[in-house]
Amino acid sequence: MVERSHPSRRLWPVFLCALPMLVLLVIPLIAIATASSPGELLEGVSHPLFAPALWLSARTTLFSLAVVLVLGTPLAWWLARSSGGRLRWVELMVDLPIVLPPAVVGIALLQTFGRSGLLGSTLEAFDFQIPFTTLAVVLAQVVVSAPFYIQSAAAAFRRVDDDLLIVARTLGQSPAGAFFRVALPLALPGLIGGAALCWARALGEFGATLLFAGNLPGTTQTMPLAIYMALESDVRTALALSLVLAAVAVLLLFALRFAPSWWSRRRISVISGAGEGRNGAPR
Repeated sequence: MVERSHPSRRLWPVFLCALPMLVLLVIPLIAIATASSPGELLEGVSHPLFAPALWLSARTTLFSLAVVLVLGTPLAWWLARSSGGRLRWVELMVDLPIVLPPAVVGIALLQTFGRSGLLGSTLEAFDFQIPFTTLAVVLAQVVVSAPFYIQSAAAAFRRVDDDLLIVARTLGQSPAGAFFRVALPLALPGLIGGAALCWARALGEFGATLLFAGNLPGTTQTMPLAIYMALESDVRTALALSLVLAAVAVLLLFALRFAPSWWSRRRISVISGAGEGRNGAPR
């Protein structure tokens, strides 16, 4: 009789080949986490650059996330429910900011909203300036981060069963009611995951912000820009800011890994409780 080996044993050679890549991904995080003592990190956090950059990043990224959720969700729903050649072109336009270098996005935004740009004369007529303001930071974050949410949201909406929407319509729901009462709750884990990716991308945005909004402390200097500036004078502040961004990334990663399973368990418990309530007792 031929003895069958456990599948995990057969994968050991593959794991040994993959180990260098894993080490390369993990070692930089270990290095940044162990680069400074708690005292040095505390000195970095107390640097004048730290608090304004952290507060500006928090404000602008949350606002840009709200803009993406409000404007991106209808677009994601349309992408999920449409078909044909025009869909491919719209998807291409949505995905383009992911593959474009951030510096190109920054220059494109300048050529759109700058004084000599496409909309520059119109904005100047209303005495309204966007480049090198906090609004420019938000616009840069929206453009580079929106595709991550729209892609995830469209994929989540595509997984919603059409029959459920038809049943909701036959029960008297309007198209908007079917969307908010059926499609949105079912797609919520995917929407949350996309929103987390979108926020993380906005939080780490550097190139487009630097070229379109500048690096003005308290106005346009977000955390990545503060890290860039701090490296020239105080490495401890750069490490403190980097650790904050890394901690946020880790928390978001855990949320992305565990939120969908938690939501599924919660839905099952709610459905089971509703069934017990109707029947008077569990079967």
